[in-house]
Amino acid sequence: MTDSIISETLTALLQELNLPFASIKVSKEDDITRVDIESSSASRIIGWHGETLNSIQHILKAIVRSKENLERSPFIVLDVDGYRRAQEIKVQNSAQKKADFVRRTGNRVALPPMSPYFRRIVHLFVASAKDMQDITTESSGEGDYRQIILRLKDESAPKKEEKPAAAEQSEELSPVIEEDGLGNLDI
Repeated sequence: MTDSIISETLTALLQELNLPFASIKVSKEDDITRVDIESSSASRIIGWHGETLNSIQHILKAIVRSKENLERSPFIVLDVDGYRRAQEIKVQNSAQKKADFVRRTGNRVALPPMSPYFRRIVHLFVASAKDMQDITTESSGEGDYRQIILRLKDESAPKKEEKPAAAEQSEELSPVIEEDGLGNLDI
């Protein structure tokens, strides 16, 4: 898959949709192809909670797959003026806060349901962050309700901070979307 095919295809899509843009930059990060779009009308490309951006991304992947005669869709992530990266950072920060809670209490905790892409971001973040080597992740649930569970790798370790049983039950595995600000993840 060449960067020029992605760039040319996306340029044609955006022009056909009459969505103005200044530049398109294609880069590789591990197994992800990132496409950064710079636009004076970023909100039009993003759409409501990223719906337009997700749709363009989906169409781009399908066209590239067809043009390149690939067996499966390539892992392409579209971003407009840093919108997607800001969401990724928000998810990582939420995982960090929840990991701190897990360390303090010894309880498992769930992040809100999120898309496969953001679950992958969390799994990779926890696995690679040096200060999170005591935490592990697992996915739980089905479909749109699939979420990440954070827990200590060694769950037999004693809890550092004791809480009343009622407080533990109310916080364990219960995601608080409003607190995390993750209620509007888009991918």
